Order: sequence, then C-alpha cells, then structure tokens
Amino acid sequence: MNRQELKALWFSLPTSTTTSKTIKVEMDQYKGRKGQGTIEITSDTPSGYSSFKTHQMHPLKYALNTKQYKSGEYQLFLQ
Repeated sequence: MNRQELKALWFSLPTSTTTSKTIKVEMDQYKGRKGQGTIEITSDTPSGYSSFKTHQMHPLKYALNTKQYKSGEYQLFLQ
C-alpha cells in the first residue's frame, strides 16, 4: 500500500464509540480465602477510560455500597 491508500483507509475507519460501565465481582476459590474476592470497576466512555481493582473480605457487600453501583449507570457481573 502506498501512503495515499493508507491515509484513505485510516480515515474510513468507524469512529463511533461505545460506553461501557461495569462492576465485576469475582469470588476467590482458595480454601484459605472463602468469602473473599476481588472487585473491578471499569468505565470506558468517550471522555476516557478508568479501571479500579481491589481485594475485599466481603466483595459483594463492598460492590453494592460503592457510589458507582448506587448511581445506577454500572452493570454488575458476578463470577
């Protein structure tokens, strides 16, 4: 491909952006960590991307008390 073709291809790519806001709760499977797990809060919007991950003793309780969950904009996934 020459430069002109590459430029045409670059500008023909779709520019639509999707918004994704999720909270993922994953319970630990290890014997010594029953009841514990990790929470990952991810936001991918046209204004930017952010991600936060933490390990908690009671992950579902923690996730349900976050301001992101209470806003109603985030989807909750349990794994």
